[in-house]
Amino acid sequence: MSARAASLCLLCRGAKGLCGKPVCPVLALWRAVESAKPPSGLLLEGSSPPSVFVGRVGYPRVRLAPAAPPEVGDTSAYDAPERWLELGLGKVLEMRLSLVRGVTAVDVRRPRGLEELQLLAVSSRPVDVELKFAKPPKPGARLDLFAPPMGPAAPAERVRVLGDPKPPRPLEKAFYDTDMGAEEAVVYLYESGVPVSAIQRAFSVGALGTGRLRRLVPTRWSITAVDDIISRHLIERVKRLKPADRYLFFERKHEHNTFVALIAPGAWSYEWIEAWFPHTTWNPGATVEVEGDWEGYWGRTTYASLGGCYYAARLATAEYMLREGFQGTAVLIREIYEGFFLPIGVWFVRESVRALFRSRPERYDSLGEVLERLGRSTRLPLGVWLEKSALLGRMLRQERLEVWL
Repeated sequence: MSARAASLCLLCRGAKGLCGKPVCPVLALWRAVESAKPPSGLLLEGSSPPSVFVGRVGYPRVRLAPAAPPEVGDTSAYDAPERWLELGLGKVLEMRLSLVRGVTAVDVRRPRGLEELQLLAVSSRPVDVELKFAKPPKPGARLDLFAPPMGPAAPAERVRVLGDPKPPRPLEKAFYDTDMGAEEAVVYLYESGVPVSAIQRAFSVGALGTGRLRRLVPTRWSITAVDDIISRHLIERVKRLKPADRYLFFERKHEHNTFVALIAPGAWSYEWIEAWFPHTTWNPGATVEVEGDWEGYWGRTTYASLGGCYYAARLATAEYMLREGFQGTAVLIREIYEGFFLPIGVWFVRESVRALFRSRPERYDSLGEVLERLGRSTRLPLGVWLEKSALLGRMLRQERLEVWL
């Protein structure tokens, strides 16, 4: 969103249609949140997409919550982040906040006895379930930095799987192969074409790994763990490829966000930088907040300060380089503008960067040219990125050094 667009929002406030859109996107998001009302009564029958949430509070004794909307039919899109960008955030929130969770307390170290819910979680199609609540679900929404939004919840007195879960063959094999380690299973499933979101769900409910070591994993941890495992695997393959021969530049603007990627010739390295403008989800202040983290050829030894988004974008970056057959130095930048005020999960970054890399890149012969293009793409000036980016600074120093060689 440009400064002019932001001022139009202030003048319009959802009433005048000054942006030309038929429905105010800001109000549409709030209406989706406000519509998250639970069904009446203590019994819900619906088709789980499938969806199973594992909490982290109180670890190792956590909340396990299968979820379903109060409808029967094809609800597969309700838990398929790979399909959500094309739907728009308003529709995604509408679907997600209609999911009602039946909550039970479990010990992550004892997944035995949960086989029915594990099979539900790894099903490739929606499964009819019956949730009987101990008390009526409370209205409200669960919003999370890592996991997708979810709707009302209540303690579950009983959870019955009415349908017949049908795992895809690779997931079925990994589920019943109790000699296959968890990381090995994650890579096997990814290479077999299982969507990342389905692998994350299987990882979370303790459906992967050697038998005696299987554990439930809180949903937010499983999301980042799977992104990390897969991207590390892909990066090792990327490192065997030839370096890029030109500078590449990508740009994508979507839902009050700008995503930019710059790939330079050289060995694998990667950087992720976020700029949160005032009055956005994580920045209630009056100035833009810019943070970044990076890794060199040999990777990281500590957890990235920016958390799940760092690993989600790294996965998409490694996928692109492997697909195109080269390695390089990748600097990715995200600007988050006014109007983006709800935490919706790491999926938004992973799928946005994947979409970014599906576009045709602009090609440049010099660092100066691609940096000039970067300066024209973002609201923040080029000088901010040169100050905040470790890898851009390194490239500039290297270029200056070569002048004297």
